[in-house]
Amino acid sequence: MNIIYHCVGGSHSSVIASAIHLGILPIDKKPSLEEILSVPYFDRLNKQDRGKIIFRGIDKDNNKIFTLSRQFAPNIVIPAIKDSWELAGGSKNELLAINTMSAVNLLMKIGGFSSRRLKLVSLGRPIVARGTLLAYNDLVNIVQNTKDIIKQLT
Repeated sequence: MNIIYHCVGGSHSSVIASAIHLGILPIDKKPSLEEILSVPYFDRLNKQDRGKIIFRGIDKDNNKIFTLSRQFAPNIVIPAIKDSWELAGGSKNELLAINTMSAVNLLMKIGGFSSRRLKLVSLGRPIVARGTLLAYNDLVNIVQNTKDIIKQLT
């Protein structure tokens, strides 16, 4: 199975969801602020990375985990990815695209915008990290729901 966690910027909620899925971050408790900030790629994607499906790792069940910055066009980008997958010979049941935006809160939006768009990293990164801690349980729920879907499909 191939799982793509996607969000607007591809630097925050999708990255943290992929880290939870891969066991980099715990599923049973909130991590520290330092653990959030130490996740590879957290708040680090650049403009040229938008639209790229980025491999993050393989989970314990041999599922491949990816993230995607799909900007504000999920209704266009995600169907195009799914259609391309099928055109390349992949089965519908081998690809999951998981939207992580339901977990994103105002602090994450303000911090992410400040850090990534305005390039005010020293201001924005701590804000988005604190927002991520507030959203952590929601991100865990997204990952747990994804794992339940995977079990149903396999």
